[in-house]
Amino acid sequence: MYWTLEFASYLEEAPWPASKDELIDYAIRSGAPSEVIDNLEELEDDGEVYEGIEDIWADYPRHDDFFFNEDEY
Repeated sequence: MYWTLEFASYLEEAPWPASKDELIDYAIRSGAPSEVIDNLEELEDDGEVYEGIEDIWADYPRHDDFFFNEDEY
């Protein structure tokens, strides 16, 4: 399982919090690439509810991770 910013972007509008099955259903309905669906299927299914993409991809870059000043633009 590997994540990229492009793959994660398909889950930005997902109905968080969501279970694994809900995320897979959302990805299919929204037309996400098969790699996104494959990654979701590889998640452990222990009934856990995911609060956001950070629960799935721990290294998901946050807004604070970028080194630019929005006020300048």
